[in-house]
Amino acid sequence: QVQVVESGGGLVQAGGSLRLSCVASGTIGRIYGMSWYRQAPGKQRELIAGLRSGGTPNYADSVKGRFTISRDNARDTVYLQMNSLKPEDTAVYSCLVDVQTVLGGRSWYWGQGTQVTVSL
Repeated sequence: QVQVVESGGGLVQAGGSLRLSCVASGTIGRIYGMSWYRQAPGKQRELIAGLRSGGTPNYADSVKGRFTISRDNARDTVYLQMNSLKPEDTAVYSCLVDVQTVLGGRSWYWGQGTQVTVSL
């Protein structure tokens, strides 16, 4: 079994910064990729940043230049550094991890999400 847990959300004023963390644990054999999604009230969930193993980061246009995704492979952790936050960044941020377990099966695992609220 694989567990994914996000943390670091909270309330911040516009222009401020937050750093989200996502830790994967359990029967992990290999992580192929880790990504961040967000879903604002009344909107569809959107991919905002992704990082495949050995690859370069990719970002949604709405966050380019403001958000940075990074990984700590030794800790099976991915981070999302969010700078110059805007009220429209308010959403539940969730982590999606592409994992091959020690038993050989491969699947995607979601975390429970962490709320980010940006006030004026």
